Amino acid sequence: MDGTVVAFDDPRGLGTIEADGTEYPFHCTALLDGTRTIEVGTPVAFEVRPAGMGRWEATKVAGRPASG
Repeated sequence: MDGTVVAFDDPRGLGTIEADGTEYPFHCTALLDGTRTIEVGTPVAFEVRPAGMGRWEATKVAGRPASG
């Protein structure tokens, strides 16, 4: 999937990606480039996986070039 990082809390390492009107939480360990931070507004490609209790989370998060 493609989306955009809409929130990221550096101290906690937790972020949110928005894609097609749905928000997916993620942890910094899901970033494929090995960093532990990402800027809000960064376009990303990612996969989703079940997070329990009917929720989904982003995994395998990779920055991608901005379109346009």
